[in-house]
Amino acid sequence: MSYSIEKISGNQTRIDFTVPAETFSDAMQKAYLKTRGRINVPGFRKGKAPRKLIESMYGESVFYDEAFDAIFPELYQEAVEKENLFPVDQPEVKLDQIGTGKELKFSTTVYVKPEVTLGEYKGLRGVRHLHPVPESEIELRIARDVEKVTTREEIKDRPAQNGDIANIDYEGSVAGVPFDGGKGTNHDLTLGSGSFIPGFEEQLIGMNPGEKKVITVTFPAEYHQENLAGKQAEFEVTVNSVLAEVKPEFNDDFAQDVSEYQTYQEYREAVVRELTEQRDSHAESHLEESLIRQAVDASDCDIPEAMVGREIDRMIQNMRLRMLYQGLKLEDYLKYTNTTEEDLRGQFRQDALDYVKTDLVLEAIGRKEGIAPSEEDIQAEIRKHAESMKADFARYRDSLNENQLENFRDIVINRKVVELIKSNADVSIHEGEHDEEVDAGEVIRQAKKALENAEEQAAENTDDQEQPEKKPARKTRKTADKQSDE
Repeated sequence: MSYSIEKISGNQTRIDFTVPAETFSDAMQKAYLKTRGRINVPGFRKGKAPRKLIESMYGESVFYDEAFDAIFPELYQEAVEKENLFPVDQPEVKLDQIGTGKELKFSTTVYVKPEVTLGEYKGLRGVRHLHPVPESEIELRIARDVEKVTTREEIKDRPAQNGDIANIDYEGSVAGVPFDGGKGTNHDLTLGSGSFIPGFEEQLIGMNPGEKKVITVTFPAEYHQENLAGKQAEFEVTVNSVLAEVKPEFNDDFAQDVSEYQTYQEYREAVVRELTEQRDSHAESHLEESLIRQAVDASDCDIPEAMVGREIDRMIQNMRLRMLYQGLKLEDYLKYTNTTEEDLRGQFRQDALDYVKTDLVLEAIGRKEGIAPSEEDIQAEIRKHAESMKADFARYRDSLNENQLENFRDIVINRKVVELIKSNADVSIHEGEHDEEVDAGEVIRQAKKALENAEEQAAENTDDQEQPEKKPARKTRKTADKQSDE
């Protein structure tokens, strides 16, 4: 077997193969032996007809596909490995010559991982924003702990007031006719929450437990039930009971109830430290995002459409899984939003293109810098992944195949590349106040996506447990979502 390679473009390669006639002849005989049982020949039991008789009836081309399939995979894989090609799509095959007694000649055209022309990735400029933690964030964080120990007590000696929880029965009607969804019993309603029709909750304020009242409200003009939109309705309401929230005082007892600290001062200082650590983490994300974006924008590569399409497929699959966890189906979402999957692919396209290019640039920098992870680095990454899954480290490590181990290696390399870019950057520190509120979701853009971990990829490449597949490392969107919530 011989082959020659021609580079058609930066990401497309053609390989011309020539296979000796004897090799093809052997493949034809194997094809006959494999398929003869599926071919009907009058006068012969299946599998017993001579090859020449079959070929005389159907032509020898009846065995071509099977013979070619017996030859192609090994020859193609051997050429790809020898030439260090990295195909990103299935090859397109063109037969030039085929037949008994002839050399088999064919060519494949395949899209390969593109070459990257790197721009500057050292000496970049970035800012680490270390804004003071605002008092509003501290209060919001403490409020979460307040909720844990807040209790409710029934009120019997005063009317309902704003902030109370009224347990009510109600039945609504329009022009004296009850409507669907207008009746409820033992419904807990927090007064002032705005969860009912405008004007409803305000009219409950001042009512006593056991009191009945007719409340008149007008449905909003844009109400989701068109038959009720803009119409006046009457609700017969009975207040069954009224509860008031009893919030704790900010003292040492509160600190001991919600934390490991003995005094409120110690607890509050710990909250400030926690928020400061989150701020620092977000600041680092901003910095990495900015530096990686500069390095990616300064680089150039011709990205095959197949790579973008595969990334979009992965994004849609992840969206589908996230919806399933919430009890939803992607098909229902598309229906409710009057969107098609093609529309969704169009919306994801630019992000997919950015993800792919970022991966390619980080990989190219790692190659150029000769970055290689130590065995200790890889084992530490595997341990971290196992712990995130609450899996036994040794058992999880031993279950990994070669592709998955290679993926952990890529994860470490990409992280080292980001550290290299950061350590060679000119970074200034901004410690002033926020100019505006920070959108936590925007904080985790391309840097986090560029470093996404293999957890997300793993679900696509495992049978029984989550394991990373062979793909350049990136941090999970799950991690990004968690930081965004914080």
